[in-house]
Amino acid sequence: MSAQPMSAGAFATVRRTAVLLLVGVLLTGCGFTVYDLPLPGGGGAGGDAYQVTVRFRDVLDLVPRSAVKVDDVTVGEVEKIRLDGYTADVVLRLARTVRLPDNATARIRQTSLLGEKFVSLSPPTDQAGYGRLGDGDVIPLARTGRDVEVEEVLSALSLLLNGGGVAQLKTIEVELNKAMSGREPDVRRLLARLSTFLGQLDAHKQEITRAIDELDRLSASLAAQKTTLAAAVDQLPAALKVLADQRRDLTRMLVELSRLGDVGARVIVASREDLLANLRALDPILTELARAGDSLPKSLQLLFTYPFSDATANAVAGDYTNLQLSLDVDLQDLLSGRTPAPLPPVPPLPKVPLPTKAPTALPTVPVPTALPTVPLPTALPTLPTSKPTLPVPHPKSPAPGCLPPLNCANGAAYVAPTYDPNLGRLLVGGVL
Repeated sequence: MSAQPMSAGAFATVRRTAVLLLVGVLLTGCGFTVYDLPLPGGGGAGGDAYQVTVRFRDVLDLVPRSAVKVDDVTVGEVEKIRLDGYTADVVLRLARTVRLPDNATARIRQTSLLGEKFVSLSPPTDQAGYGRLGDGDVIPLARTGRDVEVEEVLSALSLLLNGGGVAQLKTIEVELNKAMSGREPDVRRLLARLSTFLGQLDAHKQEITRAIDELDRLSASLAAQKTTLAAAVDQLPAALKVLADQRRDLTRMLVELSRLGDVGARVIVASREDLLANLRALDPILTELARAGDSLPKSLQLLFTYPFSDATANAVAGDYTNLQLSLDVDLQDLLSGRTPAPLPPVPPLPKVPLPTKAPTALPTVPVPTALPTVPLPTALPTLPTSKPTLPVPHPKSPAPGCLPPLNCANGAAYVAPTYDPNLGRLLVGGVL
């Protein structure tokens, strides 16, 4: 049996197999396995590194040794992924030179449309960063996320194309043509008016924006007063019930108030001239009162102490004077308006006869020839050794010489007015 020659393709296959077997034997002899080969995209963090744990709800197809990047620069790698309940904890190994705030965020991104996944770290964008991310720190679920997958986009697109609105576009077009057929001028006018309306809105956009801002502030004020508003709303039914119960009385009051307004208007119109005349007559009186100024209060101070002013006490020497005044007032005459009876006439002074001429000689006065003898006491009386104690008058007791019902104090006394029912007169007396 003759041997057939080997084809070129078979020879190449045998040669590649031999090379692969040779490489495998060499690697096995050196203690090197395929797991020691570096994966594409994995960037080591070096010996000086620290670990950070990131929690994700979904890690997609992220695998260990995937890259960790900051601003698209590889700064570490994914060390391991473990499941914790319904969340995945991804342990990252970062280089010591990586400086991130303590509130940093993490997202799972993709290098390209069909590229590998990696973890992207970045400072927060919605708030200021604080602190520094260190060894053993944990980034919680609130600051992690992921990008949308290509499969999700294609799935949503397929739903739109297969069972979504695309299939209804022809129906919509046909119905629009039927609705607008023969109404083209009306549609043009509608579009022109719509253009004018939109132009006016654009011209007043600042006012609209200001109104929206004011509405926002009003809403904030109402939200701050929601407790008060709730209390008012709770009490509103009771208040409405009271108004409903008093509806008939309120209606009657309003009707009577309307009638009163009509009567008042007629009275004001009828008495207009008299009212103006009274006001003109009051003008000089009010002018003189304003001109009096401070004199009027001073005169009122003297009115209640008439006829004695505040300086009367200083004009009297000593504590009091034995002067009594009586004032007889007939109330019936005063109230009836009659003229009081005239006072009785003062009697004339007696006439003293005067001598017509001076006496010629003075009368003789007898002069005693000797002074009478006055007996002198043989011994002087014994004087008391202690000083007699004088009674001290009570501050509110009447002063010496004051008679009831007088109240004497500080040298001046006023008598409380007394009314005599038999005489119908008011008697006022005073002692100084």
